[in-house]
Amino acid sequence: MELTLYKERPPELMAALAGVWRRSVEATHAFLGLADIERLEPLVKAALAEIPVLIVASDSDVPAGFMGLADGKIEMLFLSPDYAGQGTGRRLVELAIRTYGVRYVDVNEQNPGARGFYEHMGFEAVERLARDDQGNPFPILKMRLRYEDGDNASPDSPTP
Repeated sequence: MELTLYKERPPELMAALAGVWRRSVEATHAFLGLADIERLEPLVKAALAEIPVLIVASDSDVPAGFMGLADGKIEMLFLSPDYAGQGTGRRLVELAIRTYGVRYVDVNEQNPGARGFYEHMGFEAVERLARDDQGNPFPILKMRLRYEDGDNASPDSPTP
């Protein structure tokens, strides 16, 4: 699996990533109906075009997933269901933390798989919002990295 930073956003790449997003959401976001997905899709396409850092995971030049970063935060991370559980999400998050200084991510509360994944990666929920950024009744958990990469102490470690 190759991870590539994309500065240019050619239409064919954007279409492929929108397809990855849709397949991922259909597989993991059971709380969204078809109308919700169709309403969100144009917003996702716009976000893909404008996100400052876009990293694509590709398998033989076919996009398998992507991650968008802004201001120290993972704004989006989606994998095609065919690639879930193979370590690609872990590689993307590790890259975000180590290379881009990411410390934050927001997760849909109704997506326990994503919450568990980010907890496993070292994030913890620090705030709950009753609605998402579009005002929909899909609660959001704001998560923060528990401790800085390279620190010798976690929040549970005694301080010297």
